[in-house]
Amino acid sequence: MRLVITSDTHLPRRAKRLPDALLAAVDGADAVLHAGDWVDTAALDLLLGRARRLVAVHGNNDGPELRARLPLVARAELGGVRFGVVHETGPARGRERRCAERFPDLDVLVFGHSHIPWDSVAPGGLRLLNPGSPTDRRRQPHHTYLSAEAAGGTLSAVTLHRLT
Repeated sequence: MRLVITSDTHLPRRAKRLPDALLAAVDGADAVLHAGDWVDTAALDLLLGRARRLVAVHGNNDGPELRARLPLVARAELGGVRFGVVHETGPARGRERRCAERFPDLDVLVFGHSHIPWDSVAPGGLRLLNPGSPTDRRRQPHHTYLSAEAAGGTLSAVTLHRLT
């Protein structure tokens, strides 16, 4: 399965629209994982209309309408890989341990909030992925998102894409 992983789209506050390269990736993906902070329901509706499958959560900047439509934590098995999606995981220090304790039944945890790309493995094997943000780079040099492949219970080809 071809996956697109994104978060912190913050539309229309940080950008008027999602980048064309991200939308093209969504169109070619089997599933899209979004770790919250949509801000506007139009962004959710856009991805619901384009993605073959959307696994998504709300974030701290999402209001009541988005919170009513999206969970705090989402789980899905994709290509035999057990994914979880959350918005916040707390401070970077101790993140792997905290997340491994909180999500012992997952293979991969996708999170957002910081806008800082992250790829690490916790003791016990939980992989933690943060795609950064395609619209609000904060102190990062680039806007970003991730793509990956999931098949036969293995996650592979995890790639950080820089957007211009």
